[in-house]
Amino acid sequence: MAEVKIHPIVSPWGRFGLYTFFIDAEQPAIVDTGITSSPAEGMAPALAALGRRIEDVRWILLTHGHIDHIGGAHALWEATGRRAQVVIHEADAHLLRSRQAHVDEYLGARGRYLKDPDGGAKVTAAAQAVISGEMEPTMLVRGGETLSLGGDITVSVHSIPGHTAGSVAYVVDGQNDVFVGDAVQVHGAANGFPGYEDPEAYRVSLQYLRDEIDPQHLYLGHPYRRADGVAYGVELDRTQAAEALRESLEIEGGVRGAAYRCLCGGLLETESAYSPFAPVADELGYRGDPTLEPSPFFTTLHGYRTQYIQKS
Repeated sequence: MAEVKIHPIVSPWGRFGLYTFFIDAEQPAIVDTGITSSPAEGMAPALAALGRRIEDVRWILLTHGHIDHIGGAHALWEATGRRAQVVIHEADAHLLRSRQAHVDEYLGARGRYLKDPDGGAKVTAAAQAVISGEMEPTMLVRGGETLSLGGDITVSVHSIPGHTAGSVAYVVDGQNDVFVGDAVQVHGAANGFPGYEDPEAYRVSLQYLRDEIDPQHLYLGHPYRRADGVAYGVELDRTQAAEALRESLEIEGGVRGAAYRCLCGGLLETESAYSPFAPVADELGYRGDPTLEPSPFFTTLHGYRTQYIQKS
């Protein structure tokens, strides 16, 4: 089987840019879609440079439902003449169907701690601005499916919840190229803190990626950072992938210990920007801005708090 070529594509967005990936198969695929502007401003010119056309994309593979990954899905689907299959895990499909779902997610978790009276309105405005359209996915997955990209090229779908309930890995069979979106956080991205909604599921998914899949190449949704603050690229070789998975597990263990010590001591509301989880920030030496969206500090600590309550 000939090797399938993978091309990272960066689309303009603020200071950082957003990453998607082009799988150059007989039925071409795009993994993740950035935001509303990404298909026109990032994907179309990048594909043209490769001698390909955005109209020819036949698979839109979404790793999870966050706005910077599904925001461009409707626009990309329209650009293909609505011929592409739009694939997402059933647990995150509501985030593709509804902008309001993103607002509800904010209000139900991190928004509880940010104490911003305009927070809901800001998320509403962001969802309107960067999600190109609400839509029904054309294919729902649970994990375990195999997608044919034409010829003998197949992609297997693996459920890896944690970052979100519907996070998935797409694996190009035969060469073990693995796309994980934001499911491998290391030390996080710009905020310097790993973000995941379900800590136990996140840990199990990291172990599954390490022990069962063992990626030859690992494609990340953002340039996540090592302990020294240096960012990985978004395309990791096997050695780097193993390092990122090992470090992600070590970091989760450290956050878990600090979170449960804080929870066992009882939460205390203070004037700290990290309240009521200030002891966690102190123990870990975290000095990032916890209000900077998507506020992974509060998303993650809320996950530990929820699980602690369930076990109590």
